[in-house]
Amino acid sequence: MTVPTLARAIRAVMLTPEPHDKVMAARNVVRRWRAGELAMVFDVAMPDYPARPDKPELLPPNAMPKRGRGSAHGRLALLHALAHIEFVAIDLALDAAGRFGTQMGRQFVDDWLSVAADEAMHFALIARRLRTLGSFYGAMPAHDGLWDAARETAHDVAARLAVVPMVLEARALDVTPATVERFLAGGDERSARILQRIVDDEIRHVRFGTTHFAAICDERGESPADFWKTLVERHFRGVVKPPFNDSARRSAGLSREMMAGVACL
Repeated sequence: MTVPTLARAIRAVMLTPEPHDKVMAARNVVRRWRAGELAMVFDVAMPDYPARPDKPELLPPNAMPKRGRGSAHGRLALLHALAHIEFVAIDLALDAAGRFGTQMGRQFVDDWLSVAADEAMHFALIARRLRTLGSFYGAMPAHDGLWDAARETAHDVAARLAVVPMVLEARALDVTPATVERFLAGGDERSARILQRIVDDEIRHVRFGTTHFAAICDERGESPADFWKTLVERHFRGVVKPPFNDSARRSAGLSREMMAGVACL
């Protein structure tokens, strides 16, 4: 009997549009991989764009409505935005494993499938919280800036690591603690606990990125700080600006010396 390939399993999840189905399929792939039921074979290409549900409506970032900071509606809109980030992050992690697995090897695949499982769990937690609060994922518009970063870095694993975990995911380490405090101030302790769980996991995700990036730099004879700066300037359209959560970033492998090269001060 032929063992199914990991690449085909990952591609199938990425082409699953409905959120609940994608969450369950992502978890199943990770379970089957860990059980040895999928061959480490990359025999199909990853899709250029994952399947998406009909809702939420996807808008350009500059067309997104204001959330109304501090209000109950604003906190609900923020939860919806975070749910969308986690939903897209499932595909980002799967794409990394499926796109670069041949080049990077088993540990890289293990790490990014672990991230995919975490992101699926994060999305499920926030989606359930939205329903408890009388809303649902898809009730508000969202933007697709995260997947723009995936397209921009699809050709080079170093660029992918430099931008997605080391810039975009690392930003959550800076902003989420204040968001947790905002929910606590609004009396929503349950949402605050969910967000704290997410930021704790994100430290590990960013550390996966910095660890594999450092290995690539060693292999290519590059300085991690200098190479990161070059790749961010080349492939990231935004700016990396303080304030930074120095302790969380340091735990994730991003020292102040590293940050000095990319930060817009």
